[in-house]
Amino acid sequence: MGAVVLRLRAAPAVPLEAPCIRPDHFAALSEAEIARLPVWHGSEARALGDFFDVRGGHADDVRVKGELSRVKHLGAEMAGGRLVIEGDAGPHAGAGMAGGTLRIEGDAAAWAGAEMRGGVLEVRGRVRAYAGGAYAGSRWGMAGGLLLVHGDAGDFLGVRMRRGTIAVAGCAGECAGAEMIAGSILVFGDVGRRPGFGLKRGSIVVHGAVEPPPTYRYACTYRPPHLALYLRELARRGLPIEERFLGGAYRRYNGDFAELPRGEILAWTT
Repeated sequence: MGAVVLRLRAAPAVPLEAPCIRPDHFAALSEAEIARLPVWHGSEARALGDFFDVRGGHADDVRVKGELSRVKHLGAEMAGGRLVIEGDAGPHAGAGMAGGTLRIEGDAAAWAGAEMRGGVLEVRGRVRAYAGGAYAGSRWGMAGGLLLVHGDAGDFLGVRMRRGTIAVAGCAGECAGAEMIAGSILVFGDVGRRPGFGLKRGSIVVHGAVEPPPTYRYACTYRPPHLALYLRELARRGLPIEERFLGGAYRRYNGDFAELPRGEILAWTT
């Protein structure tokens, strides 16, 4: 069975909302049926085939090509299959996804993987603000799955995260893990101000510079026995991790004592 290939003819004049681009749905559709799927060009209802050349059908392996930075909701709510974005992706890529694999070969705009529940979202470039986070008014952000970022991450990474793993090979902005309920965030570069602000449970592991908020308390310096295995698994999945991070100890800070102080920030040290 071949792959379905979508090629954007030209960058849309206004943002294009295309949540219909889901490999689990394409598996049951012909080429013509895929081309007829609805999209929104601003406030105008259109068909996917008005903007994309569609090749192939009845497959859950999908590749999307073209200047896609203004195309929103790529892979949103997908529950299976494989979707590859050959370049940058617009806002909300992989938001709410529950399964399958979404790979973005460029950068991802804001809200990548927001409230995702399962599957693997891999971004070969950087992600903007609120990756793996919660939308306004939502109790929970990311609730499962794996978000891998090869570049840097913006502010509010994993805000109100409930479960799952986020790993960032570069740096992260302000308020990483803010209001986390559970889960794990690993950053291999520096982290901005107020990491873990309002955290209840969960772990934020930082291998660069980090300053825990004043509502955290230093507990000890130790070598978590499970962490090296965890890092090797991330490296096996293709995340670029420096060999030096596979050793060393971590300073453990408990917090946030302004909330339910059952979380931690682990700061790597040689």
